[in-house]
Amino acid sequence: MMKRLAILGLGFASFATMATNAFAAATTAEDAEIQKWKIICSAFALAIAASAGAFGQSRSITSALDGTARNPGAGADLRVTMIIGLALIESLVIYTFVICLIIIL
Repeated sequence: MMKRLAILGLGFASFATMATNAFAAATTAEDAEIQKWKIICSAFALAIAASAGAFGQSRSITSALDGTARNPGAGADLRVTMIIGLALIESLVIYTFVICLIIIL
């Protein structure tokens, strides 16, 4: 639990540092306003992608557990397929994060 909190804290600290550097790089008030909206829009895009990814992952896990409960013999196949699906869902959230970083910078 402490390791997860440390990673989360490091993520917030790096985001705060990045946002501060982004505002410092703006030369005019108009550039600062545009940069501010880039950061806000990127944060909303990432929040939507993360929540949709979490919803998709929860549905995937629920379906795999239901299938395993109905047919325990197929549990191994369902587990492998579920893990591949979860990795693909998570990659979409990571792609959104990378695109948000590109937009901000």
